[in-house]
Amino acid sequence: MNYTEMSRENQGNDQGGFEKHCCLFVFQYFIILNSIFPENQRIKHPMRAIIPVAGVGSRLRPFTYTLPKVLLNVGGKPIIGHILDSVIENGFTEATIIIGYLGEMIKEYVLKHYTIKVDFVEQEERLGLGHAIYLSRHTFSRDPILIILGDTIFDVELKKMISSSHTAIGVKKVEDPRRFGVAETSNGFISRLIEKPENPTSNLAMVGLYYIKQPQQLVESLKEMIKSNTRTKGEFQLTDALQIMIEHGEQMQTFDVDGWYDCGKPETLLSTNQHILSLLPIPAPIEGVVTLPPVFISPEASVRNSIIGPNTTIAEGATVENSVIRNSIVSESATVSDALLQDSIVGNNAVVRGTYKRINIGDSSELEFY
Repeated sequence: MNYTEMSRENQGNDQGGFEKHCCLFVFQYFIILNSIFPENQRIKHPMRAIIPVAGVGSRLRPFTYTLPKVLLNVGGKPIIGHILDSVIENGFTEATIIIGYLGEMIKEYVLKHYTIKVDFVEQEERLGLGHAIYLSRHTFSRDPILIILGDTIFDVELKKMISSSHTAIGVKKVEDPRRFGVAETSNGFISRLIEKPENPTSNLAMVGLYYIKQPQQLVESLKEMIKSNTRTKGEFQLTDALQIMIEHGEQMQTFDVDGWYDCGKPETLLSTNQHILSLLPIPAPIEGVVTLPPVFISPEASVRNSIIGPNTTIAEGATVENSVIRNSIVSESATVSDALLQDSIVGNNAVVRGTYKRINIGDSSELEFY
């Protein structure tokens, strides 16, 4: 072997030794990091929430003719604001928002008020929740995802739910489960999922909260369902795709959700408003205004010579004067004057004006105003 060949061999040995030392150093480095930093401070994969909000909100008309349902104000902020606050508080750093009807308004609100990384996906045809999730498949990876429906507000320990070692579906016991997807269980795991069964054998209603450990398996199930054009009640249902996953061996568990507040109808919107207000501190006094907590009055609202509450939201830019309002929502930039309101929702930029009456009524008489 000549000198040149010997030099090349030595360089190769040196290179191999160098690589071994580098690998050993990196290995020891991560061991040291893990010993110094507790688990909750170590670098983890980003967590992503999938939020479908493409529905038209027909049960909340006339409000939703000009405003997406998720931008309706409840407890001082739009529904989508409460949802995003919750996922951010629980450590989510990315979100996919599936928009459709009046979607640009949702996009504008989110980008104006939040810095979380958001991908917007448009669902042009409303072909069901399963179809919506399938359209968003390019925005998530193999890491677990949380699907959270955009017309419901949850009071739930999300951190506990996402710590599950299995896919977890949020459920609540209801009296009439026929309006919901229903979970049947056996030996601690979900054995069957059925969308709006006519004759339910379980009262565990799925509330719209899904923690998916293997999202790529969900994508494959959705693909299988769409390819075979498998629909329930005319739509591609997420429930059916999850059932395909179970049939392919995916283990799923239920997660009890007691705090489930629907925002799909005027009466449930007011009930949800009442719950959220009950969690807020008592507002600062306003001169000339009597407040009966719980209430929310935006600092940017103008309220004069009125009685507000209980269970009343006065949103940003609203003007209220000479009125009594209880168990109601007065939305952004609305005006209410000389009015008595109860169990009412006043939409954005709407105007309500009443009148006061003068009466003389004798003994043992009865008078009702309409």
